[in-house]
Amino acid sequence: MRGGGDGMTGRAVIRTAVSTIPLLALTLGTAAAADEPSARELATQAKDNLLDARSVHLKLTDRGTSPSAGGTLPTSMDLALDRDGNCAGTLRMGSNGGKVEIVKRGHEVWMKPDAAFWKSQVPGGQGEAVAELFRNRYIHGSTKDAMLKGMADTCDLNAFQKDIATPDSSGATPLTKGEETTVDGTKVIPLNGREDGHRTTLYVTSDSPHRLVSATQKGDGTDLTLSFTDYDKPVPSRTPSPDDSVDVGKLKEELRSV
Repeated sequence: MRGGGDGMTGRAVIRTAVSTIPLLALTLGTAAAADEPSARELATQAKDNLLDARSVHLKLTDRGTSPSAGGTLPTSMDLALDRDGNCAGTLRMGSNGGKVEIVKRGHEVWMKPDAAFWKSQVPGGQGEAVAELFRNRYIHGSTKDAMLKGMADTCDLNAFQKDIATPDSSGATPLTKGEETTVDGTKVIPLNGREDGHRTTLYVTSDSPHRLVSATQKGDGTDLTLSFTDYDKPVPSRTPSPDDSVDVGKLKEELRSV
């Protein structure tokens, strides 16, 4: 199965997600009336609250025109994750690379790829055989296993927060406040900016505590949306049953015969 290098690793997924909100790491500008928070203040509070979160539900959608690294990076991600490395959710890969359900608790990982994923990762007609053998089954193992570690790294909220906290060296990019609107029923203030031909909008809750609800980035073949919900809510703790799981060793045996 493919996955060497950075293609299928969690760090690549994290960077894809963080790339939609680069302005949070910049020095933000613009003034506002004294009786309401400025764009700088809203963005700073949103960033601080995201960095302080113990857990979050993150959704990523990439509608860009360029194929996503030959199917090795997600075009969508729906993942609840926390600072302890627990997570539960789904990744959908680009270029018809299929879907993977993932559950991680502590040092244990379960991942359930669909048939399209197996066919994109296992060469030739053997992909169909592997897809049938492991149909509707989770591959189970430890985070120490090289085959599972890359996907498990996706669950690292600490790394996600570290990437957001890292200052951007490209300089200050001002943001301007838009009119109050709603995102999924929540009142938000849009913060609009532009950098390197991309238009970025951060949607921050109107009410305190000011939290980032959604971020979009468009332009130059880029069309990304990232949303954040369920701040500090526990990640679902249910794990797949042994009857629904196959040890990763079985997968390795099958792949050695390919």
